[in-house]
Amino acid sequence: MATVIKFSSEDCGTCHRMAHYDAKVAAELGLEFVSVMLQDTNTYRKYRPVLLSQYPSKDGMGWPTYLVVSDPEGSFEVHGKVKGGLPKGEFRERLAAAAGLSAPGA
Repeated sequence: MATVIKFSSEDCGTCHRMAHYDAKVAAELGLEFVSVMLQDTNTYRKYRPVLLSQYPSKDGMGWPTYLVVSDPEGSFEVHGKVKGGLPKGEFRERLAAAAGLSAPGA
């Protein structure tokens, strides 16, 4: 099963708005979900290698950034990404595509 890792910040309004449905959408698609706040030092350190594999200098990151990953705590592989704030339907479509799935109802 793939895992969606959300990288966000406590002071990001868009990140908070997306939190109303991002984990639910991931669950609907059959994906695990991990939320990583940059201020949560322990969790951030754990998943930092995944983030830096896609954004070595963090240039081009969106807030929030979602990475679809297999084996996130081991020899991970990133399958896709979604970044920035999106309406729920568009987020579902992009997340499904990033995970190589068909969105429900599509």
